[in-house]
Amino acid sequence: MSMRLRSEELRVAYAGRPVLHGLDVEIPDGVMTVIVGPNACGKSTLLRTLARMLSPESGRVLVDGRPTGEYGTKELARTLGLLPQSPTAPDGMRVADLVAKGRFPHQSLLRQWSRADEAAVRAAMAAANVTDLAERAVDELSGGQRQRVWLAMALAQETPLLLLDEPTTYLDIAHQLEVLELARRLAREGRTVVCVLHELHLAFRYADHLIVMAQGEIVASGDPREIVTAELVEEVYDLPCQVVTDPLSGTPMILPLVGTPAAGRPTPGSG
Repeated sequence: MSMRLRSEELRVAYAGRPVLHGLDVEIPDGVMTVIVGPNACGKSTLLRTLARMLSPESGRVLVDGRPTGEYGTKELARTLGLLPQSPTAPDGMRVADLVAKGRFPHQSLLRQWSRADEAAVRAAMAAANVTDLAERAVDELSGGQRQRVWLAMALAQETPLLLLDEPTTYLDIAHQLEVLELARRLAREGRTVVCVLHELHLAFRYADHLIVMAQGEIVASGDPREIVTAELVEEVYDLPCQVVTDPLSGTPMILPLVGTPAAGRPTPGSG
């Protein structure tokens, strides 16, 4: 399997405190990779470093075999798009105008706004289900609506590599599934999608490739059906559980033992 995006010996620190410890990461092309792990384990730091939002202390990130530092800003932005956590828009900006910002990497002095740009914006808004919000101000929207608008902007960028940092934040379960179904569809259509998620049941269901992190290191990676075990979950999350097969998707599903008779707690009405 080819890898357009990968890292070698990636080390990142904040204020001298190591966060990522020499990571070799390989992102398979044309599938949906999901990164999971407990809080402060380095998931978002890894994603932002892959997107060149953070500079490593050592090691490098490569896109198509070239270090990302060798790319111009617009050149990289035509190849790799990032939806960060909690982005903000200028006060009063219309939804349609924000989504159109996704076309910036495709603009130049010789190439101004075109019908192709207009079509890309319309398609992105339709895919993210925000077309009816086009004339609304972004700062007037609910958290879930804003998240889908930012996703539309990332889609309008039309990059073959798309990185999503907790894209289901602020969304109810129906809209979480809507976003993840869209991400999976993009992967099925040939894009490489990398997504940081907290919700393990959704991560296991939607990941073609799973990366499990703990304390700035990669603990396991691969097909979730092959690598997810009760031992792995307890090691990473300190959570005793059973891992069973989801009867609908055939993917792993966690049954926490905390608060159950198996964990030594009384059942209702006992004692």
